Amino acid sequence: MSVDLLLTFNAGSSTVKLGLFERGAAGARRVAKGEIDFRKAPLSLRVTEGPVSLDVDLTAKPTDDLREVLEETFGWLAKHFDMSRVTAVGHRVVHGGDSFAGPVRIEDATIAAIDALTILAPLHQPQSVRLIRAIRHLRPGLAQSASFDTAFHRTNRDVVRRFAIPRALHDQGIKRYGFHGLSYKYIAGELARRVPEIAAGKVVVAHLGSGASICALEGGVSRDSSMGFSTLDGIPMATRCGALDPGVLLHLLGPMARSRHEVEQILYHQSGLLGASGVSADIRELLASDTAEAQEAIDLFTFRIAGEIARLAATLGGLNAIVFTAGIGEHQPPIRDAICERLAWLGLELDTAANAANAERISAPSSRIAAFVISTDEEQVIADEALALLSEKE
Repeated sequence: MSVDLLLTFNAGSSTVKLGLFERGAAGARRVAKGEIDFRKAPLSLRVTEGPVSLDVDLTAKPTDDLREVLEETFGWLAKHFDMSRVTAVGHRVVHGGDSFAGPVRIEDATIAAIDALTILAPLHQPQSVRLIRAIRHLRPGLAQSASFDTAFHRTNRDVVRRFAIPRALHDQGIKRYGFHGLSYKYIAGELARRVPEIAAGKVVVAHLGSGASICALEGGVSRDSSMGFSTLDGIPMATRCGALDPGVLLHLLGPMARSRHEVEQILYHQSGLLGASGVSADIRELLASDTAEAQEAIDLFTFRIAGEIARLAATLGGLNAIVFTAGIGEHQPPIRDAICERLAWLGLELDTAANAANAERISAPSSRIAAFVISTDEEQVIADEALALLSEKE
């Protein structure tokens, strides 16, 4: 089977990123990218091909099955690309649980297994399942594959994955899974390509976006992560709380008589940078603000990140390099500077000019630990894994 074009879907809780890739001798090459924003009414579609972007308001409503939205999206894409050449679709699926240790072709049993894991990722998993089923309905001839965020962390040791809870609960799936695995897989590959001597060592990668986590790599393999059972865990995020004393939950649900839904809204949508600042979830707005609350939120964010990097260095038994990636990690020098300043005791020194310019290597020549800024590309990983599966089939 010849795959001319491949479409990728990277489903978040409120947006879906699209990638259109062409199959070539060197693998998958990106042709265009897009994003459907479900936070707006009407829904909006942005398609970018090279330097040109097109913004479209969709008339379709976001129904439970998403069929109308995808039908209209395919229609708009067909005005600019030969969609008849698309013969495969790859999906990012947040949670693979203990069922999936790598990418898989999507079949009936696969969909059922992915859907069964919705209980572990209630915000993200349903969107992926809806997309998979909608494409099956609209384009039944398309081969589909799933790439899992949790799969990259299956190399974590049992002591890393366990909570100090009754063993029976662990056996029922309450354990640390880790997320953002597709991003970390891409960064591990880029490190091996750009600085193989660094990639072979002990590296901590900070994926800092609206969702944020940190991963410890040893020889490009995941050894530990800041996120655990859910995407709430670890460091503070745009609107998510990060690590939280479980006693707080008992207090909210008990003496404060908050409902489960109210607690979920607080932890997922009203906490993090937004909650701590009371101003905004956007780090750019906080950096531009002169309020004490905004500065306090930034301090909390960088303080927790530096502390988690130090913890992951303990897991690795040393540290050779730090990599910053994702929206904040790639584009916010003040945040990187504040984090690295808190890690100066490790011998980390930034090159101020390189950091301000978002250069690839931002550590000073005298620094004992190297520091890098590398752009991530989850859609590229999805496309590469999908093509690998299809090549096996062929």
